[in-house]
Parts: sequence; C-alpha cells; structure tokens
Amino acid sequence: MNVSLDIDPWSAARLALQAAFFLTLFLLVKQLFDLRDAARLKHLSRPKGAFRTPMTGLMALFGAVLLYQATWQLTGLYRPQFVAFMQSHDRREFNPAHWIQRGRLLDRRGEVLAESLEREGRVQRHYPDGPVFAPVVGYTHPRFGASGMEAVVSRRLDGGDPNSLKDLGELGRRILGGDRRPRGRDVVLTIDAELQRLAVERLGARRGAVVMLDPRDGAVRVLASVPAHDPNRIDAELFSGSDPATPLLNRATQGLYPPGSTFKIAVAALALERGFNGTLACPGDGFTTASHYRKIRDHEYYSARRTGHVWEGYGRLGLERALAVSSNVFFAQLGVLQGRDAFQELTERLGFNGQILLHQSTYGRFAIRTGHWPALAANDQYGLAQAAIGQGRLLVSPAYMALLTGALANQGVAVRPRLIATARPEVLARFMHPDVANRLAAMLRRVVTEGTARAIDIPELAIAGKTGTAENPQGDAHSWFVGFAPAERPALAVAVLVEHGGYGSATAAPIARDLLQRAHALGLMPSASKP
Repeated sequence: MNVSLDIDPWSAARLALQAAFFLTLFLLVKQLFDLRDAARLKHLSRPKGAFRTPMTGLMALFGAVLLYQATWQLTGLYRPQFVAFMQSHDRREFNPAHWIQRGRLLDRRGEVLAESLEREGRVQRHYPDGPVFAPVVGYTHPRFGASGMEAVVSRRLDGGDPNSLKDLGELGRRILGGDRRPRGRDVVLTIDAELQRLAVERLGARRGAVVMLDPRDGAVRVLASVPAHDPNRIDAELFSGSDPATPLLNRATQGLYPPGSTFKIAVAALALERGFNGTLACPGDGFTTASHYRKIRDHEYYSARRTGHVWEGYGRLGLERALAVSSNVFFAQLGVLQGRDAFQELTERLGFNGQILLHQSTYGRFAIRTGHWPALAANDQYGLAQAAIGQGRLLVSPAYMALLTGALANQGVAVRPRLIATARPEVLARFMHPDVANRLAAMLRRVVTEGTARAIDIPELAIAGKTGTAENPQGDAHSWFVGFAPAERPALAVAVLVEHGGYGSATAAPIARDLLQRAHALGLMPSASKP
C-alpha cells in the first residue's frame, strides 16, 4: 500500500523558497559573468556601479537566507513535523527537540504502557512492562529511531494534532520560553493491559503469538508476541540478527505459519457457498490424488498404529461432523472437489498474498501480513488437497486468523483491526455470505461441545472455535486455536499460536479459554445465558 508523504504547508513553502533562492543565485552569478565578458570583449573600462547592483543583490540574498534559516529553526519548533525530524535525525544532546516529554501511551483503561521520565537531567522513554507490550508500542530511541505505535503516533506524542488554533504553537512557545520539559499528548490504545499480560504469561518460555479483537468494531485487545525485545534496552546488538529467538520479529503480525486444521474454516465456507450438502467417504487408510503421493490420513490412524491396532475410519461424513472431528481425509477430498479456480477466487477475496494496514502516518505504519497462497498448477490436485487441510505451502499470520475468525463471528464482515481507541471503525471487506457465516458459527460451537476442543467448553462462555495441529519441517507441530465467544452474540475473537506446541486441543486451546474467561470477568463480553 502506498504511504502518503503528507507534506505540510510550511514544508512546501520552504521547498519553494529554496528553489527560488538557487534560481536567483544562478541568475545573479550569470549576470556578473556576462558583464565581465562584455567588458573584456569591447575593451571597455568597467562602468561605474556596473557590478555594484548584482553584488548588492547577491549579498542581500545571502542575508535573506541566513534570516530564513534562523526563523525556520525557531518556527520549526511550532510544527510537529519539524520536531519529529529533529528527534530522528539530530542526535545532539542540546537539541531542544529532545527536551520534550513525549505523551504517554495508555491502555484502554488508562494504564501506562509507555511514558517519559527525567533521569539525571535528561528525558528518557520508559516502558514499565518491558517486552510485554513491545509488539504494540515498539520503541523510540535517539539513535535507532522509532517503531510500532511510538512511530505511528509520534506527532501526537510530541504535542501535534492540536485541537484548536490556540494550541498550534503551544509546544514551540514553551520551548522558546525556557521550559526545557514541555509535554506532548497522551494516546489511548485499544489494548487491555491485563489481558496482554495474561497472554504473555500463558505463553511462558514458548515462542508464539496471541491476538484478540472485537469483531464488531476491530478494537484489538491483545497483540502478544513471545519472545519480544525490551524497549528499555535498545542497542546495536539487537539489530545484528545474531539472536536465534528473533525478538524483533512480531510473530503476531508478521510471522507466517502453516495454519493446519484452522484453515478448514475457510474451506468449509467455500463449500457452503458453492452449495455442498452431501457426505464423503472417509476410510481409515486415507486419501490421495495419485498413487505416487503420500496418503493424507486422520490423526486416529496414527494413534491406532502406535498401539498395534487398525483404524477403520469414520465411514461417510457430512460437513458438520467432519469439522467437529477435524477429518483430514474429508477436507482433502472437499478441497479437490472445489477446484483450484474456486480456491484462487476465495483467497483473493480473503486478501491473501498481501498486507492489511491498521494505522499509518508520515513517521511509521502498522500493518499485518495476511498469508501466502501458493501458485498451484491447474493439474496439481495433491497440492490443493494439502492446502485444504492447512498444509503444504499455505501460510498465514496469527493476526490474520483472528481477523478471519472475527469476520465469521460478525456475519461474514471483516472490520479493519485498530489499535487507537479514537480511530473510527472501518469495514474492510465481506469475507463470506451472512447465511454461510451463521451456519459455520453453529458448526464451530459443536467443535467445542462435541469435537476436538470439548476440553475447553464452558457453558457460560459458549465458545465456538477450531483447533489446529500444523506440521512443519523444523520440528514438532505448531499448536493453533481460533475462536470467538459467546457463540450467538460474539464479542471477542481470538487466535493463539504456539510454535512446536503439539496438539491444538492440548496447548493453544486452553490459553484461549483462559483469556476469554478473564475477558468475561473484565466485562468485555457478556454471559451466554443472558439475553
């Protein structure tokens, strides 16, 4: 997506004056050389005052430039763009732009996530929870610049975006008036600090990500990525890439993973939209599109084989039951039945192979990667079967899966995620037909009451969701859970990924349950039993 340059009138005027200066300088110098050459060619003595006029003009022009530079520096302190530029590119300690006590970043209830403190006569940025909120707030540093929301809302934090003309020059007046600690403006985020801390605590030492949002208005309540960097300790080593834990990688928004069985939600939506209402045979020995390909089998086949038994399979399954038991054999066949062209249209509608912008400004942007849909050959039915069970070369980000699940909960409408509390909700796209979304929501409720996620069923919450266990070539399978609650009146959607966490039902799903329970206690979602 294109980033606007957002040039303010002051900057435009400055560029115009600079252009006029160089043009005038060129004309004056040219006039001097023309007079000199004319005098030489005609063997004339220099006329009295012939050079005086252009020289006077040249000196006046240089004087004007010096005056302009002085006023630019002074009036620049009245403008947020100039202040941000000076903070980013002028590292000198006596730079007055570094005297500003930037506004605080606050959670939805006013808890401080980032603030400016004066220590030993210098203003320093402080992050009370260290790495917990780093995936959201980012950092700001006089040498390494800014990232995350610190960059996106830098203008406001420095005192910009005034509410009236009277406020426009307040920041500059305070600096010029001798106040060496002028204050910027606070920015309230949609994040819930208590839920964010719980998500990081439940991930523990494991690498992973948790995203929770309100599907109705896009407000992001949790955006956790573990491990994360500590914004209180930014140094060159952090950017060297030597840490295998990659703490600078925001796994929630930029990490791409095979989605495993959670992608069966999209496959089921596609089949419902295309009128599928039948059953498919699901033998225990599995399914493949050609004899030279490895068979796609259900989990029960391997469990039986480990104990020396033979699993007979599920027999014939309909879509609802197949989703509840998460049958790979069923969905591999279902994907092949839909065909590559139908999948291509679906992934384009869902925004694959791109990014979704949350917020941007001249100083930064916050976006999430959607996912990678591989370019399949027309005859690659096995690749299609693999993608239909969330494997192969198909990849998604945790934040995108929260968005997709939220769209299903919101009757098929995806609302752009937002981190700024005052930002207006914005419809992003319609991912699926309302009837399809409602039918699929009921099926996902059955996944929790009777299927692979029944261990996290709490009637008061009425969670609907889907587990996922995604194979990967780097080790143990990734653990997934995506869902929403309450099922009939969804107020929150959640996606949990635990790298190498094994079964989704055992690792990711309990984390989602705990977060939804705490959210309910905080009043962010109603009880399922209440009207």
